[in-house]
Amino acid sequence: MKKTITASLAALVAAGSMATASAADAQSRHDRNDRQDQRQDRREDRHDDRQELREDRREWREDRREWREDRRDDRQDYRQQARAYERWQRAERRYNAGRYYAPRGYQARTWSYGQRIPAHYSRGYVINDYNRYGLRAPPRGYHYVRSGNDVVVAAVAGGLITAVIAGLFN
Repeated sequence: MKKTITASLAALVAAGSMATASAADAQSRHDRNDRQDQRQDRREDRHDDRQELREDRREWREDRREWREDRRDDRQDYRQQARAYERWQRAERRYNAGRYYAPRGYQARTWSYGQRIPAHYSRGYVINDYNRYGLRAPPRGYHYVRSGNDVVVAAVAGGLITAVIAGLFN
């Protein structure tokens, strides 16, 4: 009887150790699976981060393109405005406006872009009825001034000439 009890105890101990070993083995497999899942999650997170960075770069690139297009449009508008008031133009049509008398102490001369017209011209020689002569409204702060047969676009404040329209008058 002692032998059977000892054998059964030995069998119980052996079975218990096997159960512990299989539980530990199962737990280690579970841990290994968790670790693989964690690695997979990290890879997916990294992939998502990279995807977000790519999208951010793409958006930034699109913003730069839009900015360039806006600048291009601004330059185009500026060129069109500059063409509208070129620095030196030949009048397409000539008008009769009466005889020209230069201010006292001055004589008729040809003006060019960048020069300053004397203040004497801004008294009696300003053209206010520019529509009558086929001219557009001058830009804000400028006016048309007659000098001989030509018309000059000059700044009101300093007299700086920005455009010359040659031969507008007979």
